[in-house]
Amino acid sequence: MAYVTIDGEKYEKELIDLAKEHTTGAGEGKLSKDEVNILFKSAADGVSITETEKKTLEYIRKNFEFTDASAKLFDEKFGEL
Repeated sequence: MAYVTIDGEKYEKELIDLAKEHTTGAGEGKLSKDEVNILFKSAADGVSITETEKKTLEYIRKNFEFTDASAKLFDEKFGEL
């Protein structure tokens, strides 16, 4: 598992890279519902979602833009963790 350090905190690189990939290039620059599902599927790639993965998802929620529908979906999925 690769990690990236941002402002002294360790986050999962794969999740950060996915969020960046889905918010750059063509499109509106916001995470969609499908992309939120991809993020959570990636986070759940092991036996369970680790504390670092949870912290990374929190970082993504605070630092990336979402459509209204995807923000609601993200919050629901995160609340189930």
